[in-house]
Amino acid sequence: MEELLILVSPKDRQTGSAPKMQVHQQGLRHRAFSVFIFDRLGRLLLQQRAPGKYHSAGLWTNTCCGHPRLGERTVAAAQRRLQEEMGMTCKLCKVATLLYHEPVTDELVEHEYDHVFAGICDIDPVANPDEAQSWKWLALEQIPGVLDATPQAFTAWFRRIFEQFDLNDIRHWYELALNATPRPPGSINLACNAIALPGAKSNR
Repeated sequence: MEELLILVSPKDRQTGSAPKMQVHQQGLRHRAFSVFIFDRLGRLLLQQRAPGKYHSAGLWTNTCCGHPRLGERTVAAAQRRLQEEMGMTCKLCKVATLLYHEPVTDELVEHEYDHVFAGICDIDPVANPDEAQSWKWLALEQIPGVLDATPQAFTAWFRRIFEQFDLNDIRHWYELALNATPRPPGSINLACNAIALPGAKSNR
């Protein structure tokens, strides 16, 4: 059975639901989320979408993205997808929202009310190859330059986020996540856990 997405008003009030492909073919506004995972140095974890994705395959983007299921809290959906895509679990805090409308192929359109979450992790992911073919940590200061040099290598929503929010805004997301993630005395890497997934691979 095809996944149903939550249709929303411009203020994110639920108005109904529809199958995922219909939503993207018709450009229907729906609820979504984007997760930004930073390490304690402030580097952002990027993923390269797997070749089999139905759109934006092979493009670089933020740590993970997705859609909540009917009746599912958005933060719970973000935590679920972070584990499913990158084999990670950590505390997430909501840092922003974004309403955007962008074509992602000649036939598909993303029209999302996007909830942005941030978290802190000090260890590498264990990426699910069905979701992400590669990943890398990148200093925030480098991202505007690579977006300008090779915009075609990145997803439409990732580019839009860096157009709407400047580096100071995104550094603030990192600070909010850092402040929300206590570090127990004597610990080293307790901010986040990486979970081995079937068929997952590392990218060290």
